[in-house]
Amino acid sequence: MNQKSSFLKFLKLGQLKTNEHTVLAILAVIVGLAAGLGAVGFRYLINFFQTLAYGSPSELLEVVETIPWSYKVGIPAAGGLVVGPLVYFFAREAKGHGVPEVMEAVALRAGVIRKRVVFVKTVASAISISTGGSVGREGPIVQIGSAIGSTLGQALNVSADRMRALVGCGAAAGIAATFNAPIAGSMFALEVILGDFGLATFSPIVISSVVATAVSRAFLGDTPAFIVPAYQLVSAWEFPIYLVLGLFCAVLGVTFTKTLYGFEDLFDNFKFPEYLKPVIGGAILGVSGLFVPQILGVGYGAMDLALGQQLAWWLMLLLVAAKLLATSITIGSGGSGGVFAPSLYLGVMAGGFFGILVHHLFPNVTASPGAYSIVGMGAVVSATTHGPLAAILILFEMTGSYEIILPLMFSCIIATIASGQLMKDSIYTLKLARRGVDIREGKEVNVLKSMHVKDVMSPHVETVSEEWSLERTSDKISKSKYNSFPMLNSENKLSGILSFNDYSEAMFDEDLKFIVVAKDLASSDVVTVSTDDDLYTALGKISRYDFSTLPVVSPHDPQQLVGIVSRRDVIGAYEKAVLKKSLFQN
Repeated sequence: MNQKSSFLKFLKLGQLKTNEHTVLAILAVIVGLAAGLGAVGFRYLINFFQTLAYGSPSELLEVVETIPWSYKVGIPAAGGLVVGPLVYFFAREAKGHGVPEVMEAVALRAGVIRKRVVFVKTVASAISISTGGSVGREGPIVQIGSAIGSTLGQALNVSADRMRALVGCGAAAGIAATFNAPIAGSMFALEVILGDFGLATFSPIVISSVVATAVSRAFLGDTPAFIVPAYQLVSAWEFPIYLVLGLFCAVLGVTFTKTLYGFEDLFDNFKFPEYLKPVIGGAILGVSGLFVPQILGVGYGAMDLALGQQLAWWLMLLLVAAKLLATSITIGSGGSGGVFAPSLYLGVMAGGFFGILVHHLFPNVTASPGAYSIVGMGAVVSATTHGPLAAILILFEMTGSYEIILPLMFSCIIATIASGQLMKDSIYTLKLARRGVDIREGKEVNVLKSMHVKDVMSPHVETVSEEWSLERTSDKISKSKYNSFPMLNSENKLSGILSFNDYSEAMFDEDLKFIVVAKDLASSDVVTVSTDDDLYTALGKISRYDFSTLPVVSPHDPQQLVGIVSRRDVIGAYEKAVLKKSLFQN
């Protein structure tokens, strides 16, 4: 008896009759408990490593002010020295902010995440954050929680749809436990990770979020992530001002996204051992921290100061630029951590600066700058993630303040719309788009992108030689089921393609039979695919040029013919994959 049947038998003990929703609800509880404990353990692990590194688990901004300058530079570099090899040699999915990897697993691998990711991501991100890396906790815990859900699903051999639901449960539980925000955690998983608001998915995700939040509160207490004074909308005239704030935050969010991936490209092109690049990033970060220590770590200490209106306008503007660069360097060089908290940081500083400016210009119709800091947090998160519902709810639950909800909703929607016009991809989906994965295109496209030409091609190819006479070529064509043929030169390398349009008229000209050779008729402009190309690419070329077949070449030599792939091969593979998926769902 396998694990799945044993587990289902356990669920039916007594007179309990299980169905799809009952099974998922019970699994959601298990994932919520595990992810909640994982989030709590992750927090404790960060405190443990920070104590090892700096001698205290207190707020990092307070700690770094008491240590020598050499420690401020050396500790982030030492953190990179540990994180780089750990990620490079054990689980490269743990590099960066983690959420795109979860989204890719949901879209292309039916939610399957390698089990080792839980351990490697936990340790790597905890070290990055605790040694001063300018990253957040939410990305790692989303990946950790999702990996827990995926591991449970793999152990029970559940269907693809159940697997995705469990991954969503893990992501929601992680966010909920990290920010003490069960509603926002559910919305983040549904809106950003899964893109599915169906009741069958919604129910287990909510259950998992509630359970994880209960676990987190049992260990860490029931307090909002940020303590803010009471703010409210002073006048209806503020709405045009909040519209401008939304546009400002949209530009900032897009700038952050582009800068982040610009630094990733910069470090990727830097000729240096991959596993040592985080050392360089850590050293640069440490030097920067000598001048602006507020950028080190998650940055909640500096954010509290901004919300309490204890920072000067010029310092907040400086911290926007410094944090943007610090996070980009940390992640671009190979560090491990999230971008959600840095987005909050940028928003609170940009909103605070904006609030001071407009309050100075229009003191009678505007709220104090702290209100704009809160709204700025949500607006920048909306601009970077393209997830306004999750941003609104997370800010509402993190602050525990309802009075600012109207301008928060307004600015978040404006920021989302404007950032979408400036850049179609979010900070999460852009990473996937750069790999050729487009979440917006739907499951059908991603099914094709998950399969490769080498898996469906035929290695048996009917070819013609450049030197064949028209008579010999005609004899070959008459006995073949194909109407186009790859042409090889004397070195058996692909040199052209002989199609029906090329030879159809010449075949019936008796005067040309012994004069013309295949090379005279064939086209040297050959459209090919590589064995490593995905089926979406192959189908795109077949459809664009209205071909029935395409020559397949080696990825190392574009003239080395290794097979042929047809439209029928691609469609057949797709239908088989979809059928297999539907069978496993039952």
